[in-house]
Formats: sequence, structure tokens, C-alpha cells
Amino acid sequence: MRLEGKRVLITGAARGIGLEFARAYLAEGASVALADINAAAVEEAAGALGAGAHAVTMDVTRQESIEAGVEAAVAAMGGIDILVNNAALFDAAPIEEITRESYDRLFSVNVAGTLFTLQAVARHMIARGEGGKIINMASQAGRRGEPLVAVYCATKAAVISLTQSAGLNLIRHGINVNAIAPGVVDGEHWDGVDSLFAKYENRQRGEKKRLVGEAVPFGRMGTAQDLTGMAIFLATPEADYIVAQCFGVDGGNWMA
Repeated sequence: MRLEGKRVLITGAARGIGLEFARAYLAEGASVALADINAAAVEEAAGALGAGAHAVTMDVTRQESIEAGVEAAVAAMGGIDILVNNAALFDAAPIEEITRESYDRLFSVNVAGTLFTLQAVARHMIARGEGGKIINMASQAGRRGEPLVAVYCATKAAVISLTQSAGLNLIRHGINVNAIAPGVVDGEHWDGVDSLFAKYENRQRGEKKRLVGEAVPFGRMGTAQDLTGMAIFLATPEADYIVAQCFGVDGGNWMA
């Protein structure tokens, strides 16, 4: 119950990592607003989690939707103490096949969505005057380039940079901004990732997923549950002196 009485907003929370974080925060005593562009899915997810979970429809590519979603979360919970910027998209292609549409879509969600949701919640936290915690979801892909993942890698590098700048800027208000950089995380999204690598690397379906899992020093791909410990820790007072950092939770894939 380390987060008893705290109010959490998580974007991209209808499934996957965001949903697992919501479950973990609720178990620690927090109230959680699950935000997602898929209204039906997030309503179902929040309903399944039960008391303390609230559904919010939010499209992080639209400023008015971000602001309305933050207002809805504040109305439902009485405020926001913790934000997890989790909404993101993935795509892959060789450099010569990258399209402006894909580039714009990924940067709109992964970078602009992170920045302007962070901004909206930070304004709320500053006005309240009690500080807060903001956790951005980066990636090991933001630490390095990858041949087929140039745009996604660039967006996650930008998230790390935004975390550093926002962390340095907002700590004067008592708002800690940090990031988590997962490695390869198993889940339904990896079906799409695997399909892209099968297409561009001429592999059988499932082969890329098996290979990347075997390459992790820990011996397997990560799970959403592997990330919850860091997500909880960064939201607690134990992390008050941690500012503008990005933590790898990746089974040893990247040594910062």
C-alpha cells in the first residue's frame, strides 16, 4: 500500500503494459484513471479492474482530447499525483521505404503525445502546489539505432531527451520526471512486430520473436509484470531525489 490515496493517470492503458501498470498501482492503494483512444476497450478494462479504476477516453494526438481527458481524470479522482505516459505506436521499414505518413503518425503519438500530456498534467500539478511524479515510457530502442526501426528509435530517443529537459525544468515545482526503458517485452503487440520483421528480413513468422528472446542475457523476453516494480518505485517518495533519469528494465540487453 505504498501509494495509498494517490491518484494515477495512465495513457494507452486499455491493454498491455498500461493495463498491467493500472493493476499494480491499484494493488498499492492508488486510484487509477485508465486513458485510451479506444473508448470501448478502456471502459471494459476499467470495469474489470473494479473499484478505484476509472475509464477516460483520450487521443494523445489531439490537444483538446488531452485537456478533456486530464479534466475527466481530475473530476473522477479529485486530482492527479502520478502520470504514466505509456501511449505509443511501433512501425518498421528500411530507410528507403519509410513514409511521411508513418513518420508523422509515430512522432505525433510517441513524442508530441508524451510532451503535451506531460504539459497538461504538469500544469495541474503546479496549480495544486503539491508536486507529483511523471513517468515516461521510453525504450532500449531510444538508446541505439536499429536498421529497420529508424523512426521508432528516433521517437524513443526524443522521449529520453524530453524526460531530461522536463525533469530539470519541473523539479523546482516538486515534480519528478523520469523514464523507464523496457527491452523486448512479450505481448500481443509483438505479433505485429514479428510480422514486420518476417516481411523485411525474409523470416518465418515467430522466428524473430524467438531469436530476440534468446538473445536477452536474462534468457527470455520481458513481460509487462517485469516492469511494474520500477513503475511503482518511481511513483513513491523513495524516488524523490531521482530526477531526469531513464532506467533500463531489459534483462541486461542494454548497459547504460
